[in-house]
Amino acid sequence: MILFELIDFDILRVIWWVLLGVLLIGFALTDGFDMGVGALLPFVGRTDVERRVVINTIGPVWEGNQVWFILGGGAIFAAWPPLYAVSFSGFYLAMFAVLAALILRPVGFKYRSKRDSAAWRSGWDWALFVGGAAPALLFGVAVGNVMLGVPFYLTEDLMPMYDGAFYAKFLGLLRPFAILSGVVSLSMLLMHGAAWLTLKTEGPVQMRARTIGTYAGIVAAVAYALAGVWLALGVDGFQIIGEVAPNGPSNPLYSEVERGGSWMAAYSARPWIIIAPIMAFAGIALAVMGLRAGREVSTLLWSKMAITGIISSVGLTMFPFILPSTVNPDSSLTVWDSSSSHQTLFVMLVMAVIFMPLILAYTAWVYKVLWGKVTEDEITGSGHSY
Repeated sequence: MILFELIDFDILRVIWWVLLGVLLIGFALTDGFDMGVGALLPFVGRTDVERRVVINTIGPVWEGNQVWFILGGGAIFAAWPPLYAVSFSGFYLAMFAVLAALILRPVGFKYRSKRDSAAWRSGWDWALFVGGAAPALLFGVAVGNVMLGVPFYLTEDLMPMYDGAFYAKFLGLLRPFAILSGVVSLSMLLMHGAAWLTLKTEGPVQMRARTIGTYAGIVAAVAYALAGVWLALGVDGFQIIGEVAPNGPSNPLYSEVERGGSWMAAYSARPWIIIAPIMAFAGIALAVMGLRAGREVSTLLWSKMAITGIISSVGLTMFPFILPSTVNPDSSLTVWDSSSSHQTLFVMLVMAVIFMPLILAYTAWVYKVLWGKVTEDEITGSGHSY
C-alpha cells in the first residue's frame, strides 16, 4: 500500500507507455526474424533440403516468440482500454488479414512434409512466405496510419465510432505514407531474418541470406530516411493545447487537441530523442556491413539495435499521443487520458515485475539449449525435423 501511494498516477502511465513499447519491440526482435525468415524462404532455399533447413531454424522457437505478441495485445486491453476498443474495432478487417496470414505458419510447418510432392511442398513454401511477408508489411502500414491519424471519434459516453465502411476500414488504410512505412517494416524484418539465417545456417543458404539481407538493409535505410523527410514536410502533427493534466481523469475528451505543425517539433522540445533514429541508421549500417563481411552474432545484434531504434523513434516522436483522431482531434488518445485506473496499473506493474524476468530467463535458456547451426546432415538424418 505504501508503494502504491508512492508511485503517482502520471508516473504509472509513463511506465506502462514504456512497457507497451518494450513489448512491441520484444515482439519485433524475436518473432520479427521468424517473419523475415518466412518471407525469405522461397528465395534462400533452392532445394527441398535447403528449405527444410531454413524452416528448422525457426521451427523450435516461433511459438515462444509469439508470446510477445500476446503480451502486447493483453497489455493494450488492460492498460489502455480506449486504445484497444478503437484499434481492434476499427482495424478488425486488417487485423483479420494479419491473423489469417499468421495462421499459415503453423499450418505450413505441420503439413508441408506430409506428402512427397514437389507441387504440394512448393505451395506450402509460398504459404509460409505469405505468413511472414504479409504481417511484416501490414504492421508497418498500421504504424504509418497511426502517425497520419485515424478517422474515429468518441461520443459523449466515450463510445468509439469509426467513419466509413469497408473502404475506410481496410483499403482506406493503404495510404501512400502508410505503404512507405510498410516498406520500412518489411525490409527491416527481411534484414533481421537474413541476419538470423547467417547465424543459424551455412553454405549456399547462408550466402543467399547475406546477399538478400544486404539489399534489404539498404532499402530499409532509404525508406526510413524518406519516411522521416515525408513526416517533416508532408504530414500534420497533433498537439495538446491548454493545460496538460498528467494526473487527470481517463477521459480522452478532457483534453483539447489541435491538428497542425509537424511531428518533428518533438525533436526541438526533447532533443535527446534523436538517439532513436541514430540507433536505427547506425544499426542498419553495421548490420549491412556485418552481412557483407560474414559476421554472425554481431550482425544479429546490430539488426536488433536497428529495430529498437526504428520502433522507438515512432513512440518518442508522437509522445504523449498514442492514437490521434483526424475526425475530432479532441478524441485523440494520449498517455495522460486513455489509461486504466491508478490501482489497475499498479497491480499490473507488480505482476509484470514478477513474471517478466521469468519469461526472459526461460527465453534465454531456450536459445542457449538450441544454440548452434542447422545443417543439411542434421535435417536428413533426423525424424523429428520439419
